[in-house]
Amino acid sequence: MTQRSKNEFIPAKENHEVAIFAGGCFWGVEYSMKKQKGVISVESGFIGGAVKNPTYEIVCSTESGYAEAVKIVFDPSLTDYESLAKIFFEIHDPTQFNGQGTDIGEQYRSEIFYTNPQQKIIADNLIKILKEKGYNIATKVTSATEFYKAEDYHQDYYKQKGTLPYCHKYTKRF
Repeated sequence: MTQRSKNEFIPAKENHEVAIFAGGCFWGVEYSMKKQKGVISVESGFIGGAVKNPTYEIVCSTESGYAEAVKIVFDPSLTDYESLAKIFFEIHDPTQFNGQGTDIGEQYRSEIFYTNPQQKIIADNLIKILKEKGYNIATKVTSATEFYKAEDYHQDYYKQKGTLPYCHKYTKRF
């Protein structure tokens, strides 16, 4: 079973896979990833810290250790992890350390949280390609820890507001 929030569980489907990306404010990453073919769901949340059941206020504190991230459930018969990871590198600035645009702080860092060894290999290879192209990549690659769903008002944020992301823009890198 897969944890959805503090006390709510949904069954994991055998034919689905999970990717977890942190690339600045989770609203913009969520917005872009939801548009990708094969993506079943995208959930904004937090990963990488030590406090159980963190709130947005805890994550925004300077010492929480958490990153704003998205958990993507996708159908590998329609897309693959490498395609989603490439999109991730193209919708945020992977060269900016601990921030995206004007959003500055550890919670806005660029980080890939891999859920299996193959994802780590793919992420490391993509970073190698980007470095060979001259990019100074700040993105970390880390084994996934527990992912906590953010409060409901963070889910589908731009759809709810009727606006577009302010700090994420597409830049072709591959």
